[in-house]
Amino acid sequence: MESWRWRGMSKPFLVTGAAGFIGAALVKKLIANGEHVIGIDNLNDYYDPLLKRARLKQISKIAAPKSWTFRELSIEDGESIKGLFNAIRPQIVVNLAAQAGVRYSIENPSAYIQSNLVGFNNILEGCRNFEVQNLVYASSSSVYGGNRNLPFHEQQAVNHPISLYAASKKANELMAHSYSHLYQLPCTGLRFFTVYGPWGRPDMAPMLFAKAILSGSPIKVFNHGKMQRDFTYIDDIVEGTLRCCYKPATTNPDFDPLTPDPATAAAPHRIFNIGNSQPINLLDFIEMLENAFGKTAIKDYKPMQDGDVVATAADTSALQDWIGFKPSTSINEGVKNFANWYREFYNI
Repeated sequence: MESWRWRGMSKPFLVTGAAGFIGAALVKKLIANGEHVIGIDNLNDYYDPLLKRARLKQISKIAAPKSWTFRELSIEDGESIKGLFNAIRPQIVVNLAAQAGVRYSIENPSAYIQSNLVGFNNILEGCRNFEVQNLVYASSSSVYGGNRNLPFHEQQAVNHPISLYAASKKANELMAHSYSHLYQLPCTGLRFFTVYGPWGRPDMAPMLFAKAILSGSPIKVFNHGKMQRDFTYIDDIVEGTLRCCYKPATTNPDFDPLTPDPATAAAPHRIFNIGNSQPINLLDFIEMLENAFGKTAIKDYKPMQDGDVVATAADTSALQDWIGFKPSTSINEGVKNFANWYREFYNI
């Protein structure tokens, strides 16, 4: 890694988790904007690596010469990450690499410590030591944990995570804040709300439901269907993330240490929700998928799972004030786009 040098025309973006659902979509948007992008991903087998490679293939189809380079690399590998930063000297870093999944964190907690804590610290160290101008990193709506006061807004306390995944994302926010405070590193944390759409993750509800509906297998419907989710379309997530890349976090001049705002700071650190702000009942979402695929789901009603929450809903007014953008893709449009992609990709 030390001997390799970026040969593009400008300092590149560095996107970690570039073969992931959000990462690949963001890379395509950046390339379309004329940016030069270095992507890394360890292509682990948490879910089918063939889907990750298929996303990378889609990126390669649209990338102009020298606009895109991919390296198979894990953020937990501190020496390699240091060498990468030294080689390419990125000016903007988007950290989307993480061990994903709430339920998997119950079975394999150590994977989350290594990726989401050790790995994120390696990214922060790279940003600190190589003069990165802006770090945007993925947090999650899961940090709201046991909070039932909807809609969730960034001024609410997030002191009751109910999964290690959620705890690791809250830890990321605290780690980024401390680096921002100590080293004046602009950091923006984005709390994503139930992202769905084409090229989605196979372990998430839309993909699991689609596969079950089309194969005639039962869908596991937890909490007997009495759940709500703020499903947010991938294009809206990407647009919000992109705009934050171009607007680094700043200090809050009105920050009051006597009544501190959890979402801003006396340091250049900000936290924002990105959600559709239109939560729907889980059973209604399943019905939309049924209509899109023309098949009725077989529903297997189950009790609530450990680590899960009953409802999510995002207040995105702070994000809109900051970047002039509010997610707006309707659930009907998003589900239709997802279903069309699913049929085409899996040749159904």
